[in-house]
Amino acid sequence: MARKKIAARKGSSIKLQQVKTADLIPFAGNSRQHSDAQIAQIAASIREFGFLAPIIADDDNTVIAGHGRLLAADKLGLPKVPVVRASHLTPAQRRAYVIADNKLSDNSSFEIDQLMIEFQQLTEMDFDLELTGFTRKELDKMIDGSVFPDSPDEFPEDDGGDNTHVCPSCGYEWR
Repeated sequence: MARKKIAARKGSSIKLQQVKTADLIPFAGNSRQHSDAQIAQIAASIREFGFLAPIIADDDNTVIAGHGRLLAADKLGLPKVPVVRASHLTPAQRRAYVIADNKLSDNSSFEIDQLMIEFQQLTEMDFDLELTGFTRKELDKMIDGSVFPDSPDEFPEDDGGDNTHVCPSCGYEWR
């Protein structure tokens, strides 16, 4: 298989624009789901750190990446958000990137020893660890050594039912 040489296109550059939140259109084919709890976490992150990860949209204002950030911006009442245009993508590339942007980040894991060092240092700085995206329940389980996640998806929210959950890494069970 021949490899394409990757090079910057002549005259191409990434430009950050401020776009009215109301003008952005979520991609109807987006398969990623965002719970109300996750939107609240994203909103808290934006409040704490600022809007550091722009939304990616096509020239027609259809969101390619950043659907959760758009929902959080709406929740916060932000009139404008930072947007990067992905004008260079073909229609097939746009559709594929909607999936890839979400899935590629899911394919990573945490180096637990380093994560625990970071949590300890943040605790010493009196920083709210829940602003990292981990829930209090997840943090407590990691700190007491009972669960070490590879992915936040390993911590389903307690639905109040009689469901038993098992950590695939250590076998810890919880309801």
